[in-house]
Amino acid sequence: MNPQEILAQYGPRESMEYDVVVVGGGPAGLSAAIRLKQLAAEKGTDVSVVVLEKGSEPGAHILSGAIVDPKALTELFPDWKAMGAPLNQPVTAEAMLFLSETTGYRTPNMLLPQCSQNHGNYIASLGALVKWLGEQAEGLGVEIFPGFAAAEVLYNDQGSETGSLPAQGGSLPAVRGVATGNMGIEKNGEPGGNFQLGMELLGKYTLFAEGARGHLGKQVIEKFNLDEGCAPQSYGIGIKEVWEVDPERHEPGLVLHTAGWPMDNDTYGGSFLYHMDGNKIAMGFITGLNYSNPYLSPFEEFQRWKTHPHIRWYLENSKGEVTAKRIAYGARAISAGGLLALPKTVFPGGALVGCDAGYLNVSRLKGSHAAIKTGMLAAEAAYAAVTAGRAHDELSAYPEAFEQSWLYAELNKSRNFKSWFKYGLRVGTLMNGLEQFALNGAMPWTIRRDKPDHAYLKPAAECQPIEYPKPDGKLTFDRLSSVFISSANHEENQPAHLTLKDASVPVQINLAKFAGPETRYCPAGVYEFVKNDNGTDRLQINAQNCVHCKTCDIKDPTQNIVWVTPEGGGGPNYAGM
Repeated sequence: MNPQEILAQYGPRESMEYDVVVVGGGPAGLSAAIRLKQLAAEKGTDVSVVVLEKGSEPGAHILSGAIVDPKALTELFPDWKAMGAPLNQPVTAEAMLFLSETTGYRTPNMLLPQCSQNHGNYIASLGALVKWLGEQAEGLGVEIFPGFAAAEVLYNDQGSETGSLPAQGGSLPAVRGVATGNMGIEKNGEPGGNFQLGMELLGKYTLFAEGARGHLGKQVIEKFNLDEGCAPQSYGIGIKEVWEVDPERHEPGLVLHTAGWPMDNDTYGGSFLYHMDGNKIAMGFITGLNYSNPYLSPFEEFQRWKTHPHIRWYLENSKGEVTAKRIAYGARAISAGGLLALPKTVFPGGALVGCDAGYLNVSRLKGSHAAIKTGMLAAEAAYAAVTAGRAHDELSAYPEAFEQSWLYAELNKSRNFKSWFKYGLRVGTLMNGLEQFALNGAMPWTIRRDKPDHAYLKPAAECQPIEYPKPDGKLTFDRLSSVFISSANHEENQPAHLTLKDASVPVQINLAKFAGPETRYCPAGVYEFVKNDNGTDRLQINAQNCVHCKTCDIKDPTQNIVWVTPEGGGGPNYAGM
């Protein structure tokens, strides 16, 4: 049965009405919910707010480096230190290395542009910070529904009769809320013995805060043509591990970034190594998803990077033995297009906030401060509209406030950062150095990208295969052992949430023309080509391994793979990430 048939047979769905519905319990969504409740308390009014979070709890699906700029958090909670926010390790030192295969060259700190400086910032677990934000939100009266995945956008001409909320003015459709996914659907698509129909969460306004390449945000952008006239969004995949290291190799507060090896000049990428508190190091590798060689594997590039003498030193003892212990693993796509790829962020009935819109500042490798700030700005616009008796129109005050904010000024200074790298690593580094150091972001020109990431992939016949070394199980690892420590889990009997528009495309096009890139760009071993009994190939999708990074939805060269929400609570369960 398809969802419409299930709804026709088992419906109507139950519905709950709120002033504001927030989809996503990350820094953007929770900050929006908190700010709404703060304003209501300040003004002596009442605003009902609900947050839907597909993870088992706020923070369970959050993955970031992370260096946190506390500027926006200080605006949200001026006394966050006294309140116990988990920002405990200030940045104490930083270094930028350009790596060759065997050595590295450090850029003098006096030559680092402002966007690369981290004085006053904190090395933290963004998941822990989000969990703390969730506690603050609940303390203010926000309803949080963890384990509930928003699976469908509801418009003013849909849904149950009691939940129908017409748009005010005009003929455009208006978002009136979302519906959660049905629970207990079996692999064959039929309701099982524990079937439970999803429910509708209806609001005067709905804020989408799902993170980069949000499932519903993507649909809303297409529905309202929000990306018309802007550059295609650009993404990277960030793969991260957390290690416990020897205290003698631990430098609390050290921030180390690298560029160069193992990437070639034509491939955008870089790494980070952050010394957290408690003898822990967060280390990760970011690969731009506009790479062209289908044989490239971001996961293996990360593993190879760890073998560099300047990196492995932190994980070894004086005898060259790996004594550190890997304790966590995860991966997540990040939006990197910046201001030039920012879509229109408002539409009838709602708004996009945080990385669902693409506010991350890739030149700073920071997005949490932008997420918090945009969540606050959207909340202020929604509060004014709700208390004025409005519903389901455009929150125009939100983008207007953004354009007057410090965040707009920050993003405008780095608007060309990712675009320059389409000319190669050397040109990108040189021009960004000129713009950010010499001109301090006051450049009179704008450089635009003109095609999405998936369109950069070349046929395998035009590319050189890449042979990666086998993992040693001490310093380098395989995908499955990595997924294991991400605690990824999905109900095995549910339909795969990684869907194909055309089941013939993976073999006939992706494998035949591009050598099956999905087996390499996925960091979790979800996709593999296996032989049928008659010797033909087929794509096997191991959806239970998925860590919800969204890379397949972005990089699939035929755009045939569509990521949809699994049952709520499924996916990774990150701790300390």
